Amino acid sequence: MPIITAKNLTKKFKALTAVDGISFSVNENEVFGFLGPNGAGKTTTINILCTLLTPTGGQAEIAGFDCVRDPDKVRASIGLIFQDTTLDTGLTAYENLRFHAYLYNLDRKLTERRIDEMLAVVELQGRKHDLIKNFSGGMKRRLEIARGLLHYPRVLFLDEPTIGLDPQTRNTIWDFINTLRKRENITVFMTTHYMEEAEHCGRIAIIDHGKIIALDTPARLKDMVHGDVVRIVTVDNERAVREIETAFHATVREENGGLSLEVERGEEFVPKLIRALTVKTLSVSIQKPTLNDVFLRLTGRTIRDEALQNGKEVMREFVRSHARAQR
Repeated sequence: MPIITAKNLTKKFKALTAVDGISFSVNENEVFGFLGPNGAGKTTTINILCTLLTPTGGQAEIAGFDCVRDPDKVRASIGLIFQDTTLDTGLTAYENLRFHAYLYNLDRKLTERRIDEMLAVVELQGRKHDLIKNFSGGMKRRLEIARGLLHYPRVLFLDEPTIGLDPQTRNTIWDFINTLRKRENITVFMTTHYMEEAEHCGRIAIIDHGKIIALDTPARLKDMVHGDVVRIVTVDNERAVREIETAFHATVREENGGLSLEVERGEEFVPKLIRALTVKTLSVSIQKPTLNDVFLRLTGRTIRDEALQNGKEVMREFVRSHARAQR
């Protein structure tokens, strides 16, 4: 059952249409990804879903609550982790989490239990009373995840959640997220430009110029790029080119001291290739299509590092809005 729905969602800024009538839904407990180039409309869409922007047209709902008519109920249902850290570095880990619990009206006993629970989950219980300014980047990211999950949101929004972190820390953080998602039945809505990180998604929507141009599982999206790339190095590449072109009527490219060609079902093709060649083969490899290949095929551009527009200001505005609603 969908926990997020968007119908004909539109957002215009004077002459600019940032989001152009998009419709999609996200199922409960799903990891749903948004991919798109700079200015595609990803962050604008997230800001609408998080009640930070009012749409020009269309409708969006989270957990059955309308993002325009019921903003307080929407905010109570979501957690936010943006690209830039929004922790107060002058406070301790405990104080940061305690302040967040206050914003969400958690009672004192529940707050203490949740803080200890979340710090244990992200393996920071020993740093509970340490100042954030002494934390590493990975530790800050883990604490932000703990903070975003402290009130058990039904939907967790991650906008470039692991940008700037090393691959090992990224993998560790995703282990945390997936464990908590399964345990607490949390839905994850994320944006990223790391292709390996996008593989965590059950489905991905590719957005360009404010429109969704593809939406499917990573595997099915990659099926849109026909063929695998086979790379081969032989003792006589010139002769190998002639033999490959004669036997398979394929276009062979010479690159980096070897040969490459695009074929369907590379695993089935390689044995046939080896048998057809009379020259000695030194190496052979198969490269499967990637999500970046899909992106390039659909948009004509590769995915670029897209900085969140005023990420800290967005989070501060969310906190201010939620604090005002609690008064």
